[in-house]
Amino acid sequence: MKFGIFYELQLPRPWEEGDELRLYQNALTQLETADRCGYDHAWVVEHHFLEEYSHSPSPESFLAAASQRTKKIRLGHGIFQLTTNHPARVAERIAVLDLLSNGRCEFGMGESASITELTPFGRDMETKREVFEEAVQAIFPMFTKIGTEHHGKYFDIPLRNVVPKPVQKPHPPLWMACSQLPTIERAGENGFGALGFQFVSADAAHAWVHAYYNAITKRLKKLADYEINPNMALVSFFMCAKTDEEARARADGATFFQFALRYYGQGQNRARPAPGTVNMWDEYNKWKRDNPEAQEAALRGGLIGSPETIRKKLRRFRSSHIDQVILLNQAGKNTHEHICESLELFAQEVMPEFQHDPEHEAWKAGVMSGAIQLEEIDTEAFKDRYGKLAVSVAPTSKVAAAG
Repeated sequence: MKFGIFYELQLPRPWEEGDELRLYQNALTQLETADRCGYDHAWVVEHHFLEEYSHSPSPESFLAAASQRTKKIRLGHGIFQLTTNHPARVAERIAVLDLLSNGRCEFGMGESASITELTPFGRDMETKREVFEEAVQAIFPMFTKIGTEHHGKYFDIPLRNVVPKPVQKPHPPLWMACSQLPTIERAGENGFGALGFQFVSADAAHAWVHAYYNAITKRLKKLADYEINPNMALVSFFMCAKTDEEARARADGATFFQFALRYYGQGQNRARPAPGTVNMWDEYNKWKRDNPEAQEAALRGGLIGSPETIRKKLRRFRSSHIDQVILLNQAGKNTHEHICESLELFAQEVMPEFQHDPEHEAWKAGVMSGAIQLEEIDTEAFKDRYGKLAVSVAPTSKVAAAG
């Protein structure tokens, strides 16, 4: 099992001068800590205009800085929005990051999930999948060929040589963002690694892994000429401390991530409120006061606790054959000091048991070769987009009316 860390670069209100500077500098220090401690991946999102939830519009810049402050950790776009970026610019930036990091780039792709992000770039919810798939077709020849051109419905690119080329040949490993079960299956069918930005139980993870690997082994349909990347990663809330009580107290803001997803998800096309009209941190704290049991249940469901508690939970995920667990540590108002301490304690007392797992590698090789046939599991019970935070968190009309 591999371990990644995940960054939305969240910054809840109220905002003060210097907060964004501190946010970025602290996150880079956290990546240095993770690199030194032996974590495998660092994933950074691309989002636009999402106040409080994500202040990360330029992951390529952040990851380029991280490439100069780390040595071994893989640096992942989790994800690069193919709908709001020109294919040539995507290919250029991926190649540059791969050069700067000496071949440590991971190329995660996605579409964006709301009109708040898509509309300013001339895109919409109805055609975003078509744009994504055409962008994939345009991008991959740029990594390997001296000259390429593309003439499609959404992009018209004359013959040019896109330089530079990436270190990793023919290209960095490919991933796709997956927040729902159908996109997990779609990632498998397309041959992409699945970045499951979702919070699931071990039972759900078992079902999702089966759905993914059945898709990639039985229903593979690549969108272009690229190397497949059979890997399944899932996100979990994360905070490791000496005791369960201390870990839960330090992770109090962890569910802000999940709360915001559900709050926004009630708007038509997941529209966000107009700028400055909603204080999401206040709304979150109101919800916590009104729903203490749901808050506690969500925290119990994550990898939050003492090393021994987290080890017990990870053993269940290992039995599900997850390839990578992505640890969501920077969320809400979790402090920089607690994040660093959590990363170090987990690396010292938990990670060694789960890394370098020959049994998992043998299972995976058997599945990919066809020697192991996986059952087709009924996944209907595991389709909730938001995980176990199954409560209404905002009046639908309040968000839907804003844009």
